[in-house]
Amino acid sequence: QVQVVESGGGLVQAGGSLRLSCAASGSIFRLNRMGWYRQAPGKQRELVATITSGGSTNYADSVKGRFTISRDNAENTVYLQMNSLKPEDTAVYYCNLYQFLRNSENWGQGTQVTVSS
Repeated sequence: QVQVVESGGGLVQAGGSLRLSCAASGSIFRLNRMGWYRQAPGKQRELVATITSGGSTNYADSVKGRFTISRDNAENTVYLQMNSLKPEDTAVYYCNLYQFLRNSENWGQGTQVTVSS
């Protein structure tokens, strides 16, 4: 059984920074991808950033240059450093773990990020 737990959301003013953390536990193969997705009210869930266990990263165009994803493979933990936050970054941020060999994914419960103007 796999669990994914996020932390670090909150309220910040535009231009500020936040750091999200996500820890995965349970039966996890080394070859995996962890990432962050977000969903704003009335919108579909969208990709923010992902990082594979080999270190390859992928970012949404809207966050490039402002957000940085990183991970600790030994702890199955992924981080999202968010700088220069904008009101349009306001959303619930979800952590995702995808295991390639099992073709399975797990989601966290989500953490709210609110950016005030």
